[in-house]
Amino acid sequence: MDSPAPSALPSPVRSLPPEGLRALRSIPLKDFLRADREVRVFEGPIELKLGVTRELLRGSQGPVWFQGTGKGSLVGNLWATRERVAHYFGIAPSGLPDLLLEALEHPIAPELVPRSQATWAAHEAPADLTKFPVPWFYPEDAGSYLSAAVFSARWQGKRNLSYHRVWVQGPSGGPVRLVPRHLDRMVREARKEGIELPVATVLGAPLEFLLAGAVSTDYAVDEMEIASALCRKRTGRPLRVVELESGARVPAEAEIVLEGKFLKKDVPEGPFLDILGTYDAVRDQPVVEFHRMYHVEDPVLPVIVAGSREHFILMGLPREPMILRAVRAVVPGTKAVRLTEGGAAWLHGVVSIDKRRDGDGRNAILAALSGHASMKRVVVVDQDINIFDDQEVEWAIATRFQADRGLLTIPHAVGSSLDPSASTDGLTCKWGLDATLPVKLDRRPFTKGRLP
Repeated sequence: MDSPAPSALPSPVRSLPPEGLRALRSIPLKDFLRADREVRVFEGPIELKLGVTRELLRGSQGPVWFQGTGKGSLVGNLWATRERVAHYFGIAPSGLPDLLLEALEHPIAPELVPRSQATWAAHEAPADLTKFPVPWFYPEDAGSYLSAAVFSARWQGKRNLSYHRVWVQGPSGGPVRLVPRHLDRMVREARKEGIELPVATVLGAPLEFLLAGAVSTDYAVDEMEIASALCRKRTGRPLRVVELESGARVPAEAEIVLEGKFLKKDVPEGPFLDILGTYDAVRDQPVVEFHRMYHVEDPVLPVIVAGSREHFILMGLPREPMILRAVRAVVPGTKAVRLTEGGAAWLHGVVSIDKRRDGDGRNAILAALSGHASMKRVVVVDQDINIFDDQEVEWAIATRFQADRGLLTIPHAVGSSLDPSASTDGLTCKWGLDATLPVKLDRRPFTKGRLP
């Protein structure tokens, strides 16, 4: 299907001066999208089954706002590049891991406000997910999925934010893919006490909240406080949140908020194409049942295409500060880290260090692999290598790496459950490439000539 010509939009978000970023609001989404010249408006009809995916993966993979679904509008590729995320915060793309690390290490309490101040309080109704344009993304997916849902829950004094896909089997919900982490723990512990865990689900929220929902933290950490720290860093004030009757907290600015509970039963979930571009296995998973929904006027449903650049950013970028912190603990001169797109921003990474001692490269490898348990391969390079340029990284491997002295392998390690090459018991061989130069070596033969 040919896409309609882009609609003319008013002044772009990218034209805002740095001081304007403090007042930038990303909710309601329709206002944000109208102000962003990078957004391509798709006004014609679009097939929710496979059509949305095809259009979002075309060309530059820039933001696309679909307005002809027949069930309201939806948007994808909204945060598909480091540059867009960095511009939102008014920093250079290379500074994003440090920004997230600062928020992780210095969280602040959000500002509680009454429900009457919430953008989503404008419309309240019994939950009916069929009113939203929920896509069917890939041919072998089990059905239509909410792919950008952030869950908020509280259990025994602990709070959690996390992304989880929802297979929409009817108006009130369906099975939810829970990896064995914090929300899964809450659901299982609540079941042991005969309780159906209350939960709130947010679709469309400020970027600070979206990034915090994907940060990997200890069970005792409230990710909402990380979001609040990011919000204060950009705007000068903490994140404004509303506490629902269940105790779950949601941003006061959100497109759609769903209230519900996890039932005390599991059903088969999947298959569904995941971040590696392969189909995830079918597993028995908990069922969520929503009973109330709230939304802004004319809500825009955000979607994330699995394995797309936006998926890489929103899932991979929030893991980089954990890698950065782990490596800096053993190599203080660590400059930057990156989970690479070629490794689906999940299995492969690169680390840049200011090497002071021989052995720093190996220590950085071990620390990086501990900082992100799903990572299978990491390349460590000197600080003169631009780790955001794949060609430069490969050049460093080609000219500075020798496998007999720079290759480190760790067999029989627990890796990512998504890796299809791992053994049936989930074990994998992790490996690191130390492509740094010895400290006392003459660097001239390893330095590119440059024009003045």
